[in-house]
Amino acid sequence: MPDQSPAPAAATRPVTVLGLGAMGRALAAGTVAVGHPTTVWNRTPGRADVLVAAGAREAASVRDAVTASPLVVAVLLDHASVHQTLDPVAEELAGRTLVNLVTTTPEESRELAAWAGSHGAAYLDGGIMAVPGMIGGAGAEILYSGSRAAFDDSRPVLDTWGASTWFGEDPGLAPLYDLALLAGMYAMFAGFFHGVAMVGTAGVSARDFARRAAPWIAAMTSELAGYADVIDRRDYAGPGQQSLEFSDLSDMVRASAEAGLATDVVAAVQALVRRQIEAGHGADGFARAVESLREPVRTPVGTALAGGAR
Repeated sequence: MPDQSPAPAAATRPVTVLGLGAMGRALAAGTVAVGHPTTVWNRTPGRADVLVAAGAREAASVRDAVTASPLVVAVLLDHASVHQTLDPVAEELAGRTLVNLVTTTPEESRELAAWAGSHGAAYLDGGIMAVPGMIGGAGAEILYSGSRAAFDDSRPVLDTWGASTWFGEDPGLAPLYDLALLAGMYAMFAGFFHGVAMVGTAGVSARDFARRAAPWIAAMTSELAGYADVIDRRDYAGPGQQSLEFSDLSDMVRASAEAGLATDVVAAVQALVRRQIEAGHGADGFARAVESLREPVRTPVGTALAGGAR
């Protein structure tokens, strides 16, 4: 179970932030604001001026940055950039904690953990559930996994940025949760965008549609717990469930196509529904569509979408 135990007593801890994009600057500003000695580094110069004026120290090199603090936080572009930045100074990580806040896949995070461990560093992976403007404020949360000892020791810094939740020793768990939560968010936004495009054909503005869509989507989130219970039990034939046959999105796909819109979003959902109906599960509940995601895709994606648009 995720651990959200109280943080240890606050104390100033030196910290290095590698990467000064919008998120890196927000994280560094947060640690500076509460008094943690903060060293910053960015591959492209010129992004540290405001932070330096606030009290941060700009490192002249990656080696200088890494050796300045026992806690090194990577907020770089991607998995490859972490290696490009730290491989040349890997020996300097010994005895330090590396916190990776770069979006990586679970397997990439496990690879980084093994690599850090081979150089004598403790490792934490993190998924930031916030935009830069939320850092240090209400609602910001960062999900962590990896070394529990490193998590506990680093809490005075980690909690500067938002609620800190530890998911376990497997470094791949935090990115798994991060990407899974983002999947729900992006799919929801894509559905909203499709709705905007549909009503836009009748001259309705996105703003007007959003006013109607927001309370509807919020109300529908109350169904998540019920779907979760059904999925965990795999009881798709239980009473009170809307059947897959009733959930068929053919009319939605057809109406979108007739209006001259792309059907990528709704056809993708329709494909998940149709796969289960064609497998003989049409009377089962809509939640059974999750099994289409769990099963290997047996046909090319283009074919599946075309079939779903019937």
